[in-house]
Amino acid sequence: MVDGKLKLSVNGLEYGDKRIKKENHFYVYILRCADNTLYTGWTINLAVRVARHNIGKGAKYTRARLPVTLVYYEECEDEKSARRREFAIKRLTRAEKLNLVG
Repeated sequence: MVDGKLKLSVNGLEYGDKRIKKENHFYVYILRCADNTLYTGWTINLAVRVARHNIGKGAKYTRARLPVTLVYYEECEDEKSARRREFAIKRLTRAEKLNLVG
């Protein structure tokens, strides 16, 4: 908290940082949960989404597995392609996801 406001940041980039907050950009991301499981989702703002996961306001799956760490993301052309890519990643095996994460 800074001046009574929650400070949201991911990998050193703060909410509002122009390198993260881009108009009309969509991202698919993978989080590593505290229990070493992987969670995949899509968003328009990585910093805010990861911060919301970490304060328990994200997906029900991640709420019980805090904290989470952003381990992979890719930018997509539009919401439709982001949702399709998310679905494709979710169909991968754990080993394939770990290979993608690197």
